[in-house]
Amino acid sequence: MVVEDQDTVEEFLERIRDAWDAGDASGYAAQFAEDASYVIFMGDAMLGRAAIRQTHHEVFTRWQKGTRMVVKPIDVRLPDESTAVVTTVGGIGKGERIGFDKFQTFTLHRREGRWECVAFQNTRMSRRSKRAYRS
Repeated sequence: MVVEDQDTVEEFLERIRDAWDAGDASGYAAQFAEDASYVIFMGDAMLGRAAIRQTHHEVFTRWQKGTRMVVKPIDVRLPDESTAVVTTVGGIGKGERIGFDKFQTFTLHRREGRWECVAFQNTRMSRRSKRAYRS
């Protein structure tokens, strides 16, 4: 059976960005699989949607309160019809213009026609990469 109303990678990234911009920890975490892994650039890892939700509640109410996200795919690979490995450039900030300062890798799995993230890795950009990926 072919599902015609399948989610796109861009729609997935839009949901991530919209939830971040709204400071919605539950909506943000809902984009991740129940048992997802989430590794941030500082080297901390969260395992599971509940941990992602709890941590982002703190992020959105403390350290990153009122911030907005920019995210742009730079490489999308589809090993099969239900898997996508997406490399993005991204950034977080409060100003009018938010620069790219991170590379992110999302491993997505299609579940009932909709992408959800099963593994996420966030890495700080080098100075050279920041010059190459100016937003």
